[in-house]
Amino acid sequence: MTDRGTAGSSGADGETGKRREILLVEDSQGDIRLIREALREICGGHVLHVVNDGVEALAFLHRTGVYVSAPRPDLILLDLNLPRKNGREVLFEIKCDTQLRDIPVIVLTISTAEEDIMTAYRFHANCYVIKPVNLDNFFRVLKSIERYWLSGGSAGSGDSHVG
Repeated sequence: MTDRGTAGSSGADGETGKRREILLVEDSQGDIRLIREALREICGGHVLHVVNDGVEALAFLHRTGVYVSAPRPDLILLDLNLPRKNGREVLFEIKCDTQLRDIPVIVLTISTAEEDIMTAYRFHANCYVIKPVNLDNFFRVLKSIERYWLSGGSAGSGDSHVG
C-alpha cells in the first residue's frame, strides 16, 4: 500500500522549493500514523509513500507491479523488523544496486542491539535511529531527520547514529 499524501502543507523544501519524496517502509500502523502526523506538523509539503514490508519496498524502488509509476524517493525511512523480507535484506539490496545506492537510507527501528547497529552500518545505512517511546522525543527526532536530510542541512551526506 502506498500513501501518497503530503507530509506537510506548504509544498516546499527550504533550499530548492521542491517537494521531497519520502519512502517509509514500516509495518506498524501505529508508527505509520505517528510518523505521518509528525511529518505533517514539522515539514513543508513532502510527499510520504508507505509500504508495509520489504518485498513491497523493493517493488516500489524498482518500479515493478503496481509501483510502475512510483517516484524515486529522496529519502528512505526503513524499519528493520518487517514481514516477507526484513529491513537488513532490503538495506543490503538497496546499497548493492547502482541505481539506488545513493538514496539516503535511515534505519528507524526499536532495536538497540549492537549487532543490528553494526549490520546496518556495514550495509551502508546513512543513519541509525532508535525510535523514541516518548511522543515529544519522537517528534524531535523526526524534525532533526527532516532538517538534516530534506531541508538542505547537509542533505544526503554523511552518516550518523541517534539513540
